[in-house]
Amino acid sequence: MDRTKVDGQKPLQLTGTTTRCLNLGSYNYLGFAADDPYCTPRVNATYAAHGWSASSPRAEAGDLPVHRQLEEEMAEFLNKEACITCGMGFATNSLLIPILAEKGTLLISDALNHASIVSGVRGSGAKVKVFTHNNPEQLESLLRACIAEGQPRTGRPWKKIIIIVEGIYSMEGEFAKLKEIVEIKKKYKAYLYLDEAHSIGAIGKTGRGVCEALGVDTKDVDIMMGTFTKSFGSCGGYIAGSRALIDYLRANCAAHLYSTSMSAPAVEMVLSALRVVRGTDGTTAGQTKLQTLNENSNYFRKGLLEIGLNVLGDWDSPVMPIMMFKPSTLVACSREMLKRGVAVVVVGFPATPLLTARVRVCISACHSKEDLDFALQMFKDVSDHLALGYGPESNAKHLDAARALGII
Repeated sequence: MDRTKVDGQKPLQLTGTTTRCLNLGSYNYLGFAADDPYCTPRVNATYAAHGWSASSPRAEAGDLPVHRQLEEEMAEFLNKEACITCGMGFATNSLLIPILAEKGTLLISDALNHASIVSGVRGSGAKVKVFTHNNPEQLESLLRACIAEGQPRTGRPWKKIIIIVEGIYSMEGEFAKLKEIVEIKKKYKAYLYLDEAHSIGAIGKTGRGVCEALGVDTKDVDIMMGTFTKSFGSCGGYIAGSRALIDYLRANCAAHLYSTSMSAPAVEMVLSALRVVRGTDGTTAGQTKLQTLNENSNYFRKGLLEIGLNVLGDWDSPVMPIMMFKPSTLVACSREMLKRGVAVVVVGFPATPLLTARVRVCISACHSKEDLDFALQMFKDVSDHLALGYGPESNAKHLDAARALGII
């Protein structure tokens, strides 16, 4: 929807006109946010049976068979004993982490963890230490020192230590160095909390997330968190783990005891999408979506690198931050891309440090090759116009390494 300044004043006012754009800013990784031949009829049927809202928390009258079915199938999908769902992805972290931590607990959090994790950590009352982003060596050094020193003032041993990381860092596009972190966690007998908001349903041969992609057994991850707002085209989040852990959360978490439960149609959307991803809908549509997302992601990353742009993240990741560095360049890039019919998300201060502003691209299985080629050409035009690129040779080694591994 087009907007403009009226008499030079803010806020911007809608003009009543629209501009059709290619969307490169959506978390709709598998395309389930649109009408789907399998999911949509089932969502409509669930709405007809249960309405838009249960109007009650899960612990009271808001517990429907579809909620229990989703939790059972999600736990099975992740090879965990049990699962609990929450109506909001952000709240899954911010409300459940404080239940897991208490006085005498040490939380060790990655420096670039999401704001929802930061909120949960701050609300826990536990002692918090932060390690350098995705740096297992520094994590181990910090963990060893904290164990040696014990609790502040008393020096007593910690009741428990929880390491918190993300599967894919949403502002970096990087995978966690999960194998190394799991080894450290085992060595020092800590617990591991893994946030898979951007990786579950999008990464791995069968969509089981970063554990599958990196060859880590989910049994080595004590607390698996994820959201339904990205790959599954709905709302809410989940925690999966041991049955004892999930029973404890059911008995103590405000999101379960007091918040209105996820609406039945939203739950059915997740459940139906999960069945498509798993192939239990009787088709190979889910596998096709996963393969297309992977191919699109690597194709687009390759194109951006060939332009000479500074792109963060790992191959296979659908999240691609393109570094702008200067806030003025960030705004100019956004406006120039919009003029060319491409909608991008720009991220600057205070969401990132002042001089690390970036454009964040999110790729979908719904993007056609023509869409991606068009977007790459527009990035090339804007890069030339704003002098964003560093020359194709700047990324030559990165591209050669990917070719040698057969990624592109």
